[in-house]
Amino acid sequence: MLLQLLQTAPMTFAIVAVVLLYSLALHELGHAWVADRMGDPTARNLGRVTLNPLKHLDPIGTLLLLTVGFGWAKPVPIQPGNFRNYRVGMFWVSIAGILVNLTIAVLALVILAALGTNLSNLRGIFPSAGSGGDPLRYGLFVAAQINVVLAVFNLLPIPPLDGSKIVQAFLPARMQRVVWQLERYGFLLVILVITVFREQVFGLINGVTLGLMQLILGTT
Repeated sequence: MLLQLLQTAPMTFAIVAVVLLYSLALHELGHAWVADRMGDPTARNLGRVTLNPLKHLDPIGTLLLLTVGFGWAKPVPIQPGNFRNYRVGMFWVSIAGILVNLTIAVLALVILAALGTNLSNLRGIFPSAGSGGDPLRYGLFVAAQINVVLAVFNLLPIPPLDGSKIVQAFLPARMQRVVWQLERYGFLLVILVITVFREQVFGLINGVTLGLMQLILGTT
């Protein structure tokens, strides 16, 4: 879809590409900034407390993001032993990226609403054959959509997703070690869950997206 958009509406593609890249970068920046505030300077020492997206983006994840619409960034390295309070630090660092994505999604929808967009006229901003649609408002819509996807998906309690680390903050030490060990199988676990529970996962994402749009945009 994105490659087709590049051919039919290059301005819209450019806006959407920037939105997608910064959505991933800001998610990781959230982790890095909070980790630094919690007492772990690892991310700051590696130059990850920055708005420069090149510091956060993974080449393969970025390529997939721009071609199929889903990708990943470079995880922010942390040393939980540096946190002033391990459980508090683990919780807030893990949830930081999710909160950043939800904030971006809400802000994008609020701006869309201020520009007169609602669920009744939403289709009018979409690019179509021979038309680029409304690049700015479509970019805002994509910003809301992709950031909800990133937030909800990362909330899943599957290693190495953020949700597993949020849960980990409340587990006894013995169980925490088990979760850390499972991270080596993280990619396979994520693929397994998406395959087996695809309908439930995407149903949850769509439900949250629609709920936010109904709440903020309304129908008239």
